[in-house]
Amino acid sequence: MSDEASSSSATRPSALLADMFRPDSSEHTRTVAGLKRRASSSFEGMQDESSRKRLKEKSVSEPSGSGPGDSETVDGEALAKDLEQELQCACCSALVYRPVAVIPCQHFFCGSCIVMWIRNGGANCPACRSVASVATPSRIIEKMVDVLLRSVPSKVRPVNERIQADEIYVAGGTIRIPSPRQPSPDPPLPHRNTNFVHPCPHCTPDNHYGWRCPRPIVDPEADPDRAWHADDGSPPGHAYCGNCENVLALEAPSTTKCDFCQVSFCGIGIPGRCVAAPILQQHLHGLADLGDLVQCSQIYDSFDGNTVEVDIMLDYLTAQRINPRFIYREIIMHIHSQPGQFAPLFELDLFADVHAVSAGPEPGLDTPRNKVCRVCAAEIFLWGVRDWWVRERRKGFLEEEVTRRLDCPEGRMCPRQKDYAHAKEFNHVVCPPGEAATPSTSANGASSSRLAALEDNAALPPLLNTEPATPLEAALFSHLAAEFPDLSQDFRDEVEALL
Repeated sequence: MSDEASSSSATRPSALLADMFRPDSSEHTRTVAGLKRRASSSFEGMQDESSRKRLKEKSVSEPSGSGPGDSETVDGEALAKDLEQELQCACCSALVYRPVAVIPCQHFFCGSCIVMWIRNGGANCPACRSVASVATPSRIIEKMVDVLLRSVPSKVRPVNERIQADEIYVAGGTIRIPSPRQPSPDPPLPHRNTNFVHPCPHCTPDNHYGWRCPRPIVDPEADPDRAWHADDGSPPGHAYCGNCENVLALEAPSTTKCDFCQVSFCGIGIPGRCVAAPILQQHLHGLADLGDLVQCSQIYDSFDGNTVEVDIMLDYLTAQRINPRFIYREIIMHIHSQPGQFAPLFELDLFADVHAVSAGPEPGLDTPRNKVCRVCAAEIFLWGVRDWWVRERRKGFLEEEVTRRLDCPEGRMCPRQKDYAHAKEFNHVVCPPGEAATPSTSANGASSSRLAALEDNAALPPLLNTEPATPLEAALFSHLAAEFPDLSQDFRDEVEALL
């Protein structure tokens, strides 16, 4: 009984509290329902979790403010053009081929362009000129180029360019860039007073040329009071070389004088160039071969700006293997066959002021012309090359499509011959007045005879002055003739030009 009383007394307060605060079940449900917060309007109609996920994906795919009409399209042509500009090689300005990246600056170029850059002395990056050590293949750039070419196949580089590039650079190879060279130190040139004329090579007593100048120039360093001032002109018995412009002794054995421009040459400064050689043996200044003639702009002036006729002549010279020196010799022989010889050239003042140094007095038109300098020889060539081409055309070497063109009624004086279409239709290279046309031979026979003449040294025109000018030349040529009887005429010409 005591136990039951104790238990009832222990549990009664809690039970009373539970009964006090336990609401009625129906009333509790109504109270809780009234206290619940209403859901957002955006979630109205959602039945399950999958509906909420679909709504979220739809909201992400359609951002606010964008509608069906606001979608942007990509211009593929403009994108390809911009990509092509970005993938250009900085050396050749074309779409990069076999790209390599320079380390460490990461500029990319064609592999063949980098190889040619190094061959020409490049020792750094061609774009930023920073120090570089190696150029490695760039697979990223190559992939971008492949993607561009798959989209726009017309951007691919020509086949001949790719073949030429593959011959220069093997794909996948690493290119080592050489280190920059140290600049060469300045030569220890002695300081010379340019206000006075210094002695020529023959003025010193113990010179190694074997000849002493009879009127030596006073050294301004040793005797400044008696020195010759440069503003007073050339010292007595001296002049300035037309090529190297150094002081020379007029009576020295090595000094030669051009009979056309009346300028002297020392024969010491630059062998083969500081010399006035016999007319048929001289080389042309700046016209050593046919490649120089192609790049010579003055050849178009000789043809009055007729580029069509110049191109025809250049193609003919290439096919016939004719060099400018051969043409020059034929021009000289034709001039010597004329009554006035070089008089028309002097009437045009063709040789006036061709050098930067002062020339001697002109002896007269009837003076024999035996020696010529390189510059005057080139002037003679440019003066007579058009008439030579007229005579050469009459030999029947040209193709029929060239010879069947009608002659322009105005001939060389036509003002429209610079027009390409007019020059292509009509022939403006006509026979000079007073010359009769010679019979033409067959093209095949003429061509074969010309090639045989060029290959035979005996076909070259004979020399006008075969006698040596000095005893030294006579002794040298006699020795060469005895020891080497089969020497070519060109080699003999080179030796005489050096002397």
